[in-house]
Amino acid sequence: MPDHRLPPLNAVRAFDAAARLGSYVEASKALHVTQPAIGRHVKLLEDWLGIQLFERTSRGVNLTPAGEKYHRKISAALQLIIEAGKEAQPKDAERWLRIMVVPGFAKRWLMPRIEAMRHLRPGLKFAIEPNSTFTEVDGKSADLGIVYGLDGQYADSREALICPRVFPICTPQYLASIGPVAGPADLVRHELIHVDDGEWWNLWFAAHELDIHLNSDMLYVNNDHALSVAESGQGIALANEVLVREELKSGKLVRAVDAQVKLESYRVLTPSAELSADAAWFIQWLKTELEADFPEAVIN
Repeated sequence: MPDHRLPPLNAVRAFDAAARLGSYVEASKALHVTQPAIGRHVKLLEDWLGIQLFERTSRGVNLTPAGEKYHRKISAALQLIIEAGKEAQPKDAERWLRIMVVPGFAKRWLMPRIEAMRHLRPGLKFAIEPNSTFTEVDGKSADLGIVYGLDGQYADSREALICPRVFPICTPQYLASIGPVAGPADLVRHELIHVDDGEWWNLWFAAHELDIHLNSDMLYVNNDHALSVAESGQGIALANEVLVREELKSGKLVRAVDAQVKLESYRVLTPSAELSADAAWFIQWLKTELEADFPEAVIN
């Protein structure tokens, strides 16, 4: 008799998430469970199958050849289940667009526009997930992603949106306390706020033909966090014009020095499956709005 038993489906979901993300930690975040729970589910599935699915490393997990073969099959099967669910829904079912987006852009540009945008697409609901570490969108946890990075950094990038100018900002009070900043090179004498180990500041200095290499003693999770620290008067942060336009207008922030350069682009990530009409509409709306707001950042 053929074996028609199904594997434990929660274990399959945990394995799929860990395989896609390469980490039990990231899988636990995606499924909103604890990291040990992911490990227990994967062990249960390995025992059920009688094979080893992952090789554990100091940086995460890697699929074994058997695990890679199994993941190809179950990943396709899970996608079929998702598609079957969508097809089974009545035509008047709720329509959701799930968007994963870097936190600074989500909070400082996108969220203030959500209510007005909803009126342009009647019946469409939005789920916005700020996430500073994702590098792909699989269509399961999100329909679209909005990232900020260098060209070529994201293999599944569908569309470049804009490439905004980047410059150093701080509060007027902080700038008054340190006196005038003579130029870009003079910034190293002051308290610089980092979102990484110094790479973004080094890239900015290099764009101004300065051979400066910084290492940070303190870094923050994302650009929004770093900007909040700058807004509290604790130093100078790099910002692009999308994130701080309103704060510059109101005088809450000022440019620490009159120097700017284009470094990275906002881009849309999409799953491999065909886009829904709502997703395609949102991408066009996003591109149109950004290009209207920041014409000098348009990518030609």
